[in-house]
Amino acid sequence: MEDRKVQNGTIYDLAVRLNNGGVQSMGEYRGKVLLIVNVASKCGFTPQYGDLEQIYRRLREQGLEILGFPCDQFGHQEPGPDAEIKEFCDRNYGVSFPLFAKIEVNGSREDPLYTFLKHKKGGLFTRAIKWNFTKFLISRQGGVIGRYSPGTAPAKLVKMIEEELAKQV
Repeated sequence: MEDRKVQNGTIYDLAVRLNNGGVQSMGEYRGKVLLIVNVASKCGFTPQYGDLEQIYRRLREQGLEILGFPCDQFGHQEPGPDAEIKEFCDRNYGVSFPLFAKIEVNGSREDPLYTFLKHKKGGLFTRAIKWNFTKFLISRQGGVIGRYSPGTAPAKLVKMIEEELAKQV
């Protein structure tokens, strides 16, 4: 993604790869509150899948979408193919929120979605994603509200999510 598009575009201008090989426009999420998370199956934070799923089941009817993007850039904690990742999430956590194709969140092959997110909300001392389960909260209008560390429990974000859900488009 060129720098100008990152600076002037919106999250809805982007497309992401589905875990079944298809492509989906982020525009399909227009009007929804999004929680975007880079996830991994063999990480110390992996139990957050269960917390994320509970929040999703509780708030999806109000307009929340949680989007999981598997990533293997940190400690080789997501080594399997997309189908194996989905099966793991289904079997162990009953994940019903969308899981996308495995991506890179840093470096020369980083996904344009993460280029956009990091441009809008840099981290502490650097824009780079430091580990799995970094979370980005997106408003109904597509604005990046916040970036939260892997150690931030999903339950700590519920109040902010509910406040965003209460706002009109």
